[in-house]
Amino acid sequence: MEDGPVFIGGLERTGTSLLFALLASHPSLAMTRRTNWWTFFYGNFGDLAEDRNLDRCLGTMMRYRRHLKLQPDAERLRREFVAGERSYCRLFALLQAQQAERAGKRRWGDKSLNTERYAETVFGCFPNARIVHLIRDPRDRYASALKRWSTNRGGVGSATAAWIGSMALGERNEQAFPDRYRVLRYETLVEEPQATLRGLCDFIGEAYEPGMLQMDGAADFRDSGGNSSFGRFAAGQISTQSVGRYRSVLNESQIAFIQGRAGEPMTGHGYELAEVRLSGARRLRYDLLDAPLNVGTMLAWRAREAVFDRTGRRPSAHTILAER
Repeated sequence: MEDGPVFIGGLERTGTSLLFALLASHPSLAMTRRTNWWTFFYGNFGDLAEDRNLDRCLGTMMRYRRHLKLQPDAERLRREFVAGERSYCRLFALLQAQQAERAGKRRWGDKSLNTERYAETVFGCFPNARIVHLIRDPRDRYASALKRWSTNRGGVGSATAAWIGSMALGERNEQAFPDRYRVLRYETLVEEPQATLRGLCDFIGEAYEPGMLQMDGAADFRDSGGNSSFGRFAAGQISTQSVGRYRSVLNESQIAFIQGRAGEPMTGHGYELAEVRLSGARRLRYDLLDAPLNVGTMLAWRAREAVFDRTGRRPSAHTILAER
């Protein structure tokens, strides 16, 4: 096949950064991180054939903190863009080509959260692209979020809704694009990293390189102390200590809610349900207070996402530098 870009999607706290570090260490693949093109830029500035729209788009992109880390050559980007097809797809490809050129690699890719929402658009832009969608036990994912941020916006209700939504998209996309879309369990990646990477390299059409496991292509991540929120490890170590960690972090009410709402897709993807014992006052509190409140936050999350789907998503103000 003709080489196409490689995209990593999935929710936060599912191992997307670990996979980014591993793929970025392939000698043929230049990976970027959190460009959020599809979420914040694709189609949001109108027809780029009009100079004023192009100027607005490029102006925002060049002030977006995530893009500034790439140190793009803005003048070159605009010059090359106006010389050919003026589409968002080509604009993104030209920006990424600069990064691949700088890295001395022939192929590029990107890790941005929630890419699964835009699979049809991605494949419309890049028919030979590959998308790897990371999933993780929703109980461990929520436990990791609590550990990372001390609190989780919307609590267990929104976390469960987000997981169910991402899983549904992954299943649908994998069925629609079986040769180009792969759902990958975090647990499989950390428990069998070498075998998993061999399979992924075959999926994206590259030869497996053992050096990927050293994560030299993502030194910041490699040296940060491992892939777990629950402790620091040797640089580049892939730990399994976060698998099943929810048992020491979540209470029985939280576990019961996640399993009660997400049990079917969990078991469908190999996540065993834990025995939960709620009796007496705890059962009464769960039935009358905890569960209804969590259902409410689930519904609120879904309503908010439906609004964003209709109106579009915009980057937070603090991620865009002021115009000079």
